[in-house]
Amino acid sequence: MLSVNVGPLALSMGQVLVILGFIIALLVGAIAGRKASIPVASPLSDILLAAMLAARIGFVVRYFEHYQSDLLGVIDIRDGGFDWVSGLIGALAMLAWKLWRQPAIRRVLGRAAAAGFLTWGSLTLLIALVEGSARGMPETPLADLDRRPVVLSDLANGKPMVVNLWASWCPPCIREMPVLEQAQKDYPDITFVFVNQGEQPETIQHFLNQNKLLLDNAFADVGASMGRTTGSHGLPTTLFYDADGRQVSAHMGELSAASLAYNLERFK
Repeated sequence: MLSVNVGPLALSMGQVLVILGFIIALLVGAIAGRKASIPVASPLSDILLAAMLAARIGFVVRYFEHYQSDLLGVIDIRDGGFDWVSGLIGALAMLAWKLWRQPAIRRVLGRAAAAGFLTWGSLTLLIALVEGSARGMPETPLADLDRRPVVLSDLANGKPMVVNLWASWCPPCIREMPVLEQAQKDYPDITFVFVNQGEQPETIQHFLNQNKLLLDNAFADVGASMGRTTGSHGLPTTLFYDADGRQVSAHMGELSAASLAYNLERFK
């Protein structure tokens, strides 16, 4: 499963695990600090904020070349560009600071933080092991814009493949299209495939013409079955398959040049 629906929102599994870890930390902190009336919600929030800031800074530093032409993109976190190692370091640094500066809450905060880290870490590892076991390329029947049938395996040609699930009514899908259009030119050894979810070929062609997009391998999945098959509950979603047809990465949400480069590293 790549994402989870929470009301009208679709959250990636990474976001869900961070939220779950934070909730567990809050619950453990509330229980552990109840007798002594020691609240730890504020310190835990500071730790989460430090983790997010550090994760974003670490990602931007690592892929700064892709932000040089668009410096405002540095603060546009819609691309999901976070480096979890930097985030973990930031969280631990803030935790150490809080424990040093506030000795009265050390025991409670330590227990709460440990519970949160353990929840996030164990579930992340478990999901990674399950997902990495065997995620093959789906054989969902598609149609080209002339309504001729095709499946993804027909397009592979022994090369890695990037499959973008999108729709013309989806604003983040539209915003990321120029990035993917350029990527087709920059990475000729990778096959890029654009699978529209739920719209007719005529609608797709009209959208491409209207926006002057030259996308290779644009296909229609009128029943939007590929999203269900791959466990994606939100658009856009981009799937990354190696030359053997195994899924090596997935990104839910808008792609920037930096977050695309990050995911393409899985092919190396």
